[in-house]
Amino acid sequence: MPAAIVDLRSDTVTKPSDAMRQAMRDAVVGDDVYREDPTVNRLQERAAEILDREALSRGQWGTRRPSRF
Repeated sequence: MPAAIVDLRSDTVTKPSDAMRQAMRDAVVGDDVYREDPTVNRLQERAAEILDREALSRGQWGTRRPSRF
């Protein structure tokens, strides 16, 4: 059986399956800027653990501000 191909170019290309939609509906979410998103918090903690580093301080994620500001 050939491996499934997942096209990650855009959210308009890959269509979620029913299981993916159910996972999104059931996900516990919060505001990551205020450290209220448990999934983001766990991801950062796990990344720090894997990299043997302290968890990164929070920045302005997702902004397009020039870094000099």
